[in-house]
Amino acid sequence: MKEWLWSGKPWQAFKNVAIVTSFGLNMVLLIFLIIAAFYIIPVVDSIAEPLVGGLHQSFVDMGEARIVRTIEVNDTIPVVFDLPLHTETNARLTQPVPMSIPTTFVLPGGGGYINGNVSFELPVGTDLPVAFNITVPVSQTVPVNLAVTVDIPLDETELGEPFTNLRALFEPLDNFLTNLPSSNSEVYQRVINSAGSQEEPEAVEQATIP
Repeated sequence: MKEWLWSGKPWQAFKNVAIVTSFGLNMVLLIFLIIAAFYIIPVVDSIAEPLVGGLHQSFVDMGEARIVRTIEVNDTIPVVFDLPLHTETNARLTQPVPMSIPTTFVLPGGGGYINGNVSFELPVGTDLPVAFNITVPVSQTVPVNLAVTVDIPLDETELGEPFTNLRALFEPLDNFLTNLPSSNSEVYQRVINSAGSQEEPEAVEQATIP
Protein backbone atom coordinates (compact mmCIF):
# COMPACT_ATOMS: atom_id res chain seq x y z
CA MET A 1 0.00 0.00 0.00
CA LYS A 2 2.81 2.37 0.91
CA GLU A 3 4.69 1.60 -2.29
CA TRP A 4 1.53 2.16 -4.39
CA LEU A 5 0.87 5.48 -2.67
CA TRP A 6 4.42 6.81 -2.62
CA SER A 7 6.75 4.89 -5.00
CA GLY A 8 9.34 7.57 -4.45
CA LYS A 9 7.43 10.00 -6.69
CA PRO A 10 5.81 12.98 -4.92
CA TRP A 11 3.62 13.93 -7.91
CA GLN A 12 2.34 10.37 -8.27
CA ALA A 13 1.62 10.29 -4.54
CA PHE A 14 -0.34 13.57 -4.82
CA LYS A 15 -2.44 12.22 -7.70
CA ASN A 16 -3.19 9.00 -5.87
CA VAL A 17 -4.25 10.88 -2.73
CA ALA A 18 -6.39 13.24 -4.82
CA ILE A 19 -8.10 10.32 -6.58
CA VAL A 20 -8.85 8.52 -3.33
CA THR A 21 -10.07 11.73 -1.68
CA SER A 22 -12.29 12.63 -4.66
CA PHE A 23 -13.75 9.13 -4.78
CA GLY A 24 -14.46 9.23 -1.06
CA LEU A 25 -16.14 12.63 -1.23
CA ASN A 26 -18.27 11.57 -4.18
CA MET A 27 -19.38 8.45 -2.33
CA VAL A 28 -20.26 10.49 0.75
CA LEU A 29 -22.19 13.01 -1.40
CA LEU A 30 -24.03 10.21 -3.22
CA ILE A 31 -25.01 8.53 0.05
CA PHE A 32 -26.14 11.88 1.44
CA LEU A 33 -28.29 12.57 -1.64
CA ILE A 34 -29.85 9.10 -1.50
CA ILE A 35 -30.70 9.52 2.18
CA ALA A 36 -31.96 13.09 1.64
CA ALA A 37 -34.16 11.96 -1.26
CA PHE A 38 -36.19 9.76 1.09
CA TYR A 39 -37.05 12.88 3.11
CA ILE A 40 -37.26 15.44 0.29
CA ILE A 41 -39.61 13.54 -2.03
CA PRO A 42 -42.51 13.30 0.48
CA VAL A 43 -42.09 17.00 1.31
CA VAL A 44 -42.19 17.94 -2.38
CA ASP A 45 -45.25 15.76 -2.97
CA SER A 46 -47.20 17.03 0.03
CA ILE A 47 -46.19 20.72 0.11
CA ALA A 48 -44.37 22.03 -2.96
CA GLU A 49 -46.46 20.31 -5.65
CA PRO A 50 -49.91 21.34 -4.24
CA LEU A 51 -48.65 24.88 -3.60
CA VAL A 52 -47.16 25.44 -7.07
CA GLY A 53 -50.01 23.54 -8.76
CA GLY A 54 -52.58 25.60 -6.89
CA LEU A 55 -50.90 28.87 -7.86
CA HIS A 56 -50.64 27.81 -11.50
CA GLN A 57 -54.30 26.76 -11.65
CA SER A 58 -55.34 29.99 -9.95
CA PHE A 59 -53.55 32.04 -12.60
CA VAL A 60 -55.17 29.91 -15.33
CA ASP A 61 -58.62 30.50 -13.79
CA MET A 62 -57.97 34.23 -13.43
CA GLY A 63 -56.95 34.44 -17.10
CA GLU A 64 -60.24 32.77 -18.10
CA ALA A 65 -62.40 34.74 -15.65
CA ARG A 66 -65.04 37.25 -16.68
CA ILE A 67 -66.30 40.35 -14.88
CA VAL A 68 -70.10 40.05 -14.82
CA ARG A 69 -72.12 42.64 -12.96
CA THR A 70 -75.31 44.66 -13.23
CA ILE A 71 -74.72 48.39 -12.72
CA GLU A 72 -77.63 50.50 -11.53
CA VAL A 73 -77.71 53.98 -13.07
CA ASN A 74 -79.89 56.48 -11.22
CA ASP A 75 -79.34 60.07 -12.28
CA THR A 76 -80.97 63.12 -13.80
CA ILE A 77 -80.02 64.80 -17.07
CA PRO A 78 -80.75 68.51 -17.64
CA VAL A 79 -82.32 69.18 -21.04
CA VAL A 80 -82.09 72.84 -22.15
CA PHE A 81 -82.60 73.96 -25.76
CA ASP A 82 -84.72 76.21 -28.00
CA LEU A 83 -87.37 74.50 -30.09
CA PRO A 84 -88.24 76.33 -33.32
CA LEU A 85 -91.91 75.84 -34.18
CA HIS A 86 -93.08 76.54 -37.73
CA THR A 87 -96.37 74.86 -38.57
CA GLU A 88 -99.96 75.37 -39.61
CA THR A 89 -102.89 73.84 -37.81
CA ASN A 90 -106.58 74.32 -36.99
CA ALA A 91 -107.72 75.76 -33.67
CA ARG A 92 -111.24 74.91 -32.48
CA LEU A 93 -113.12 77.45 -30.38
CA THR A 94 -114.20 76.25 -26.98
CA GLN A 95 -116.40 79.26 -26.21
CA PRO A 96 -118.22 81.94 -28.20
CA VAL A 97 -116.04 84.75 -29.53
CA PRO A 98 -117.76 88.13 -30.05
CA MET A 99 -116.51 90.08 -33.06
CA SER A 100 -116.97 93.79 -33.95
CA ILE A 101 -115.74 94.88 -37.37
CA PRO A 102 -115.81 98.51 -38.59
CA THR A 103 -117.42 98.84 -42.02
CA THR A 104 -118.88 101.41 -44.46
CA PHE A 105 -122.42 101.18 -45.75
CA VAL A 106 -123.17 102.64 -49.21
CA LEU A 107 -126.65 104.02 -49.45
CA PRO A 108 -128.48 103.31 -52.68
CA GLY A 109 -129.40 105.98 -55.20
CA GLY A 110 -126.39 108.13 -54.37
CA GLY A 111 -127.49 108.63 -50.85
CA GLY A 112 -123.95 108.66 -49.58
CA TYR A 113 -121.99 106.58 -47.12
CA ILE A 114 -122.54 105.59 -43.51
CA ASN A 115 -119.64 104.37 -41.33
CA GLY A 116 -120.50 101.87 -38.64
CA ASN A 117 -119.64 98.54 -36.96
CA VAL A 118 -120.86 95.04 -37.63
CA SER A 119 -121.09 92.89 -34.55
CA PHE A 120 -121.43 89.12 -34.60
CA GLU A 121 -120.35 86.07 -32.60
CA LEU A 122 -118.29 83.01 -33.63
CA PRO A 123 -120.00 79.94 -32.18
CA VAL A 124 -118.36 77.20 -30.10
CA GLY A 125 -116.70 74.46 -32.23
CA THR A 126 -115.70 76.75 -35.07
CA ASP A 127 -112.37 75.65 -36.63
CA LEU A 128 -109.96 78.47 -37.38
CA PRO A 129 -106.74 78.00 -39.42
CA VAL A 130 -103.69 79.06 -37.38
CA ALA A 131 -100.04 79.45 -38.48
CA PHE A 132 -97.29 79.19 -35.82
CA ASN A 133 -93.84 80.71 -36.37
CA ILE A 134 -92.28 80.90 -32.91
CA THR A 135 -89.31 79.63 -30.85
CA VAL A 136 -90.21 77.68 -27.72
CA PRO A 137 -87.56 77.57 -24.93
CA VAL A 138 -87.29 74.10 -23.31
CA SER A 139 -85.72 73.63 -19.88
CA GLN A 140 -86.45 70.29 -18.21
CA THR A 141 -84.75 67.68 -16.03
CA VAL A 142 -85.10 64.12 -17.31
CA PRO A 143 -84.71 61.23 -14.78
CA VAL A 144 -82.57 58.28 -15.95
CA ASN A 145 -83.09 54.87 -14.30
CA LEU A 146 -81.20 52.04 -16.04
CA ALA A 147 -79.88 48.57 -15.17
CA VAL A 148 -76.78 47.98 -17.33
CA THR A 149 -75.37 44.42 -17.46
CA VAL A 150 -71.57 44.31 -17.88
CA ASP A 151 -69.73 41.17 -19.09
CA ILE A 152 -66.00 41.79 -19.63
CA PRO A 153 -63.43 38.98 -20.19
CA LEU A 154 -60.53 39.58 -17.82
CA ASP A 155 -57.94 38.78 -20.49
CA GLU A 156 -59.21 41.78 -22.49
CA THR A 157 -58.43 44.18 -19.65
CA GLU A 158 -55.10 45.52 -18.37
CA LEU A 159 -54.96 42.63 -15.87
CA GLY A 160 -54.91 40.03 -18.65
CA GLU A 161 -51.22 40.33 -19.52
CA PRO A 162 -49.85 40.02 -15.93
CA PHE A 163 -51.92 36.87 -15.27
CA THR A 164 -50.82 35.38 -18.62
CA ASN A 165 -47.16 36.02 -17.73
CA LEU A 166 -47.57 34.47 -14.27
CA ARG A 167 -49.26 31.41 -15.76
CA ALA A 168 -46.41 30.97 -18.26
CA LEU A 169 -43.89 31.40 -15.42
CA PHE A 170 -45.39 28.71 -13.16
CA GLU A 171 -46.39 26.21 -15.86
CA PRO A 172 -42.92 24.64 -16.43
CA LEU A 173 -42.32 24.34 -12.67
CA ASP A 174 -45.76 22.79 -12.18
CA ASN A 175 -45.13 20.25 -14.96
CA PHE A 176 -41.73 19.41 -13.47
CA LEU A 177 -43.12 18.80 -9.97
CA THR A 178 -46.06 16.82 -11.36
CA ASN A 179 -43.71 14.43 -13.18
CA LEU A 180 -41.59 13.81 -10.07
CA PRO A 181 -42.13 10.57 -8.12
CA SER A 182 -44.77 10.99 -5.45
CA SER A 183 -43.24 8.49 -3.00
CA ASN A 184 -40.06 6.54 -2.27
CA SER A 185 -41.63 3.34 -3.57
CA GLU A 186 -42.32 5.04 -6.90
CA VAL A 187 -38.67 6.10 -7.10
CA TYR A 188 -37.63 2.49 -6.56
CA GLN A 189 -40.11 1.27 -9.16
CA ARG A 190 -38.87 3.79 -11.74
CA VAL A 191 -35.26 2.75 -11.16
CA ILE A 192 -36.20 -0.94 -11.63
CA ASN A 193 -38.17 -0.16 -14.80
CA SER A 194 -35.33 1.96 -16.18
CA ALA A 195 -32.79 -0.79 -15.53
CA GLY A 196 -35.06 -3.38 -17.16
CA SER A 197 -35.59 -1.23 -20.25
CA GLN A 198 -31.81 -0.90 -20.69
CA GLU A 199 -31.21 -4.66 -20.39
CA GLU A 200 -33.79 -5.62 -23.05
CA PRO A 201 -31.93 -4.03 -26.04
CA GLU A 202 -28.69 -5.71 -24.93
CA ALA A 203 -30.40 -9.11 -24.78
CA VAL A 204 -31.90 -8.60 -28.23
CA GLU A 205 -28.50 -7.59 -29.64
CA GLN A 206 -26.83 -10.71 -28.19
CA ALA A 207 -29.59 -12.92 -29.59
CA THR A 208 -29.06 -11.57 -33.11
CA ILE A 209 -25.31 -12.21 -33.13
CA PRO A 210 -24.63 -15.58 -34.96
